[in-house]
Amino acid sequence: MCGIVGVIGNSRAKDILLNGLDKLEYRGYDSAGIFLENGQETFLVKSQGRIQQLKDKLSDDVKGSIGIGHTRWATHGVPSEANAHPHTSQSGRFVLVHNGVIENFDELKHTYVQADQFKGETDTEIVVHLVEHFAQTENLSALEAFKKTLSVVKGSYAFGLIDTENPDAIYVAKNKSPLLIGLGDGFNVICSDAMAMLKETNRFVEINDGEIVVVHADGISIEDKAGNAVERQPFVTELDASDAEKGAYPFYMMKEIDEQPAVLRRLTQEYANLDGSFSFDAELLDELQASDRIYIVACGTSYNAGWASKNALEAMMNIPVEVHLSSELGYHMPLLSSKPFFIFLTQSGETADSRQVLVKVNELGYPSLTITNVAGSTLSREAKYTVLLHAGPEIAVASTKAYTAQITVLNLLAKAYGNQNGVKAAKEFDVVHELGLTATAMEAVITEKETIESSVKSILASTRNAFYIGRGEDYYVAMEAALKLKEISYIQAEGFAAGELKHGTIALIEKGTPVFGLINDEVTGPHTRGNLKEVESRGAETFVISSESLAKVGDQLILADVHPYCRALLAVVPTQLIAYYASLHRGYDVDKPRNLAKAVTVE
Repeated sequence: MCGIVGVIGNSRAKDILLNGLDKLEYRGYDSAGIFLENGQETFLVKSQGRIQQLKDKLSDDVKGSIGIGHTRWATHGVPSEANAHPHTSQSGRFVLVHNGVIENFDELKHTYVQADQFKGETDTEIVVHLVEHFAQTENLSALEAFKKTLSVVKGSYAFGLIDTENPDAIYVAKNKSPLLIGLGDGFNVICSDAMAMLKETNRFVEINDGEIVVVHADGISIEDKAGNAVERQPFVTELDASDAEKGAYPFYMMKEIDEQPAVLRRLTQEYANLDGSFSFDAELLDELQASDRIYIVACGTSYNAGWASKNALEAMMNIPVEVHLSSELGYHMPLLSSKPFFIFLTQSGETADSRQVLVKVNELGYPSLTITNVAGSTLSREAKYTVLLHAGPEIAVASTKAYTAQITVLNLLAKAYGNQNGVKAAKEFDVVHELGLTATAMEAVITEKETIESSVKSILASTRNAFYIGRGEDYYVAMEAALKLKEISYIQAEGFAAGELKHGTIALIEKGTPVFGLINDEVTGPHTRGNLKEVESRGAETFVISSESLAKVGDQLILADVHPYCRALLAVVPTQLIAYYASLHRGYDVDKPRNLAKAVTVE
């Protein structure tokens, strides 16, 4: 995931780009760059590191009225100036920024472009070379060459392209990656997130997947995939003091769902170093090494995150892991191993049931770690060690990004421990790369909001109950998915191990009962499909969420294939969106608990 900004028709272009990149820095920390053109000169400045490093390299002479900027998080190629965006074609005529992943970049390299043209290792660079290739070999205009390039590119993308021979436009296209056009007074901007350009305008135009937009200083033109002109009215973002935190979002919950890819990136930046080491307390890792069993203690969503992390922890740490509800453990402490280690998962760090357990653990003299979003919270202060989630405040009633942050932190911690202790599964898990790919895949799911909303409206708007089913990690995600659905839409929802439906629960399935099936494991997936057939025979209305390699015709939502340790991170995102839209279509304010929820109007 990366951040894109652009501006045309404003002499303050440099400041606008830098301010926008500051707002988008949560999308990428490893490098940044800007390109500017002022009618006489062009400037391309890139830097490894954060936005401040880029600012330090910019002199007063760097100025222009058209430009594009980018802040990067690496998925292909190490963090470096060569791999930083913007990228230029071999002649320097074309300049491009990109957010997403080009799936067939290797094939395109060997088909169209000479290897010596490449300056870096990114998948993005092939795109700018392709534009120049088609422009030269087929005598095409910049727009025509851009269209031809899009016709052969596969993957997710948001592009901003400038032709330095005709610097009167920014060419824009998107597929599964966010990008907006902002309309200014005598100038226009592009951005990955409206928050990046709220200082310049509050009028934005959405871009749909497959559309191409030509942005001029005095207007924009939009074409669909078939080349037909599209007219679209801008939407106006009205902000007051309370909305400033929410940005352009109608509810905090949607904002917090959307922030999850950024949280994964931020945590990787926080705890994984460029030299392959990790920023965890050495004493913490030593105490984990001395333990013979890990006890995860949590409530609600955090409890579900513990289950979703259990298998990865055991594989990478080679230590047995148990997951316990703190509300039960406080009264019924099990027979403990000889050298237990306790991990407390809590968003707020103030969960009373968990603190009750921690007090007992401290009395018994066992080591403890609190993983929380709030520094200085009670559980943070009273545990021996603390690791922060760095997810930012959760304001909506339903926890979303804390769940994915907890799984991410546990993955990083397990990787650090496994590396230190030579555990094969940990050494083979490229956590930074895999979390980066997962963040990008999460972002692609988030762009499918309209599809998810449409499905939810038809099957959940009036139902009394619903079920999520899955096996393994899919079962653990089903537990969290059902919790979210009942928490904010007030549907009686249950998450079941798919194979257990037949042991009594299937009696509740009747005509029209929604059953969501999660299929993301090659071993258990076929069995879950069999269970879906069983409920369909009883009249259930099924909705299948599957990984791409396991997908079948008729599956409603297909997710990218990600590492097994990251599947729960990705699979939970569509279930959060399902809960969000179910709540809206049932007339509830998703940001408030039921006794405070005011009715909302759904168009």
